[in-house]
Amino acid sequence: MSFQVLRSASRTARAFLSSSRASAAPCQWRTAAAATATVFRGSARSLSSICERADYKSTSRGWVYGALSIPAAVYMLQDHQLHAAELERTFIAIKPDGVQRGLIAEIISRFERKGFKLVAIKIVVPSKEFAEKHYYDLKERPFFNGLCDFLSSGPVIAMVWEGEGVIKYGRKLIGATDPQKSEPGTIRGDLAVVVGRNIIHGSDGPETAKDEIALWFTSSELVSYTSNAEKWIYGVN
Repeated sequence: MSFQVLRSASRTARAFLSSSRASAAPCQWRTAAAATATVFRGSARSLSSICERADYKSTSRGWVYGALSIPAAVYMLQDHQLHAAELERTFIAIKPDGVQRGLIAEIISRFERKGFKLVAIKIVVPSKEFAEKHYYDLKERPFFNGLCDFLSSGPVIAMVWEGEGVIKYGRKLIGATDPQKSEPGTIRGDLAVVVGRNIIHGSDGPETAKDEIALWFTSSELVSYTSNAEKWIYGVN
């Protein structure tokens, strides 16, 4: 990599730093590092070798600030490379009312448009005993029996979705348990009316997701693959 390219990267970072002065917040340093990384477009190894060759003592203060952004850029590149390891999975089920109303494609498309990846799907009619296992944490509630009767009343689309923050954001896509309290734009807010027929279920946390996926799917039914869209969603090459 030429000295001219390195100097150009330094000017980019230095211009940002001079505008934010010495009190730059951590997020501003990340912005400067991102600008530097954009100019280099190289590997972490090549960036590190440039840092070693740079003669910091003989340069101006502004040049030092720019050069110091390089290690941060290296960190960001490495962080992107490890991004796939941060993806999580959640369990989503379209309940019998959602299936009977013909909302399967509508619900799947909302998760797909968000950028989440479908890694398992099947249609099943759960038994009453299976429904009781699924809702075991609600067994002390007065509506437990009716809830299990409803889940086992017809076909259910069981799915596993994968993505960054899919558990928490999946719940946002679904909306509040009571459709009347769900925001417009959510699945329940747009498509359901009463709490007893709220179309869809989604895991409410990492441990619940793990347990529900294990209950509904065997390990052989979960598919691991790289989607061609991931580089456009996460910026990972």
